[in-house]
Amino acid sequence: MKNPISDKVLKEAAEKGMDAFLQVFIDNYKEVTNGVVNADTMAMLNAWQLTLLGYDILREEINEGGFVQLIQNGYGPFFFRNPFAKAVKQMGCKVLADIVYDAARIYTTHQDDLERERTDEEFMAMYEQYEEFDSLEESFMEQQEEITATLAQYVDEHIDDFVAR
Repeated sequence: MKNPISDKVLKEAAEKGMDAFLQVFIDNYKEVTNGVVNADTMAMLNAWQLTLLGYDILREEINEGGFVQLIQNGYGPFFFRNPFAKAVKQMGCKVLADIVYDAARIYTTHQDDLERERTDEEFMAMYEQYEEFDSLEESFMEQQEEITATLAQYVDEHIDDFVAR
């Protein structure tokens, strides 16, 4: 990666908390990829960096509109057809891996319908049609602080995997 993060910036962010610490990495990845996640830009990051960037996308999508929005925004294959869940599990975040694996089962069963283009009205109706995502979203939100802390600890302990020096 071409934009290394300085030790000073990391130290200052760590003093502000785990969210700020992770955000330094995420912002760096967004800068490197110009905020675009596709096959070309994914090649600019290693698997661990993609996982952390993926966590940011997942967190944002779930907090704004849940798994339905995440899938409608085109992220289904990124989370459910790639080893994202396996990677976060390797980072010690089994709870997040379980949520993603459970969501993947729903996604796989209904992929064609979940990914089809819809009007705004049809999109809003999906929340009632796919209520099975609700408990997963609630679980994520309830455990988000713990998930973030677990990922931040892993990043801190394996910093060379997440930043170019």
